[in-house]
Amino acid sequence: MEPRAGVSKQDIREQIWDYMESQNLADFPRPVHHRIPNFKGSYLACQNIRDLEVFARTQELKVDPDKPLEGVRLLALQSKKTLLVPTPRLRTGLFNKITPPPGATKDILRKCATSQGVRNYSTPVGLDSKVLVDLVVVGSVAVSEKGWRIGKGEGYADLEYAMMVSMGAVSQGTPVVTIVHDCQVVDIPEALLEDHDLTVDYILTPTRVITTGCERPKPAGIAWSKISCEMLGKMPVLRSLRHQEEQAGKDVTLRDRPRSPPGATRSPRDLAPPELGSVPLSSVQIGNLPRDARVSELKRALSALGVAPSRLTWQGPQHRAFLHYRDPAEAQQAIACLQGFRLGANTVRVVLARQQRASDLVGSHTAEPLPDHQPTIAGP
Repeated sequence: MEPRAGVSKQDIREQIWDYMESQNLADFPRPVHHRIPNFKGSYLACQNIRDLEVFARTQELKVDPDKPLEGVRLLALQSKKTLLVPTPRLRTGLFNKITPPPGATKDILRKCATSQGVRNYSTPVGLDSKVLVDLVVVGSVAVSEKGWRIGKGEGYADLEYAMMVSMGAVSQGTPVVTIVHDCQVVDIPEALLEDHDLTVDYILTPTRVITTGCERPKPAGIAWSKISCEMLGKMPVLRSLRHQEEQAGKDVTLRDRPRSPPGATRSPRDLAPPELGSVPLSSVQIGNLPRDARVSELKRALSALGVAPSRLTWQGPQHRAFLHYRDPAEAQQAIACLQGFRLGANTVRVVLARQQRASDLVGSHTAEPLPDHQPTIAGP
């Protein structure tokens, strides 16, 4: 099965998904549309990894949580290798280390390799952990014999790899393996590839082991210009990495965040505090803050997101805060960036603040901005 001429990545995805369903090649969970498709024979394809020398010498590997990769996760555990699995949608971190209980039986190891096992037998791995990944195993919707890969369209495998590069866990020489059905190996036009797309070195199917010899460079780190404020708001680990890279002097400008002109300064009018007695229309209300939330946590998160306000009014007992911006456009930008944002276990509510009387702000802590061109948040 070959894709039609002049197709897009999404065209190829739809063609693969439709074919696998129509030919009954798909396996649970179904339908496979909008997924890394599981397929009949996936366990057999996973067994082929034992024929790779790179697997034999691997001590630590990262395997995606997709269903068709379950057999590789099991082999890694049975071989007593360190198994790292990305957290779903990167919401709570980057990796979980799968740790079977002492004396785990074969049945327990099989359970550890499942998505339920990943939840029940894992410990988080922080960004400061000394992780050195010898092998990366990813799922794919389509892949070419040249090593060019198409995922399900959400970019998580590409982003996970770029994040591992940023934290020094992988290098250009770290091999990448994908496991697919034979029908998923198709020609992919090179014009569809972008710099942030992850390529693969080995393709395992139920009938073949393909060494791609791919020489196209893998992502050299996070392309912040491809990251949206919304993505950053949903991934605390990504915010932490952005903060680290910003501290290192790298350009971390987001896709939907315009760069400030060099040498830009704020006028005294910009620095003026909100009008006493009301919350100005350029303010944003954040609600549903955790009971134990601290203003310092919110400050760090807003700074990492690139939406630090000119002033912040903290109302911890009411589980809310007000972010004051220089103009309504900045406030609307902050609202867009904070959609889906989580602080602790809570997804916060973000709305443009209504006009409020000074009496509504009793018990709040408001911090004045510093006379600097960078917005500053202050608090206890």
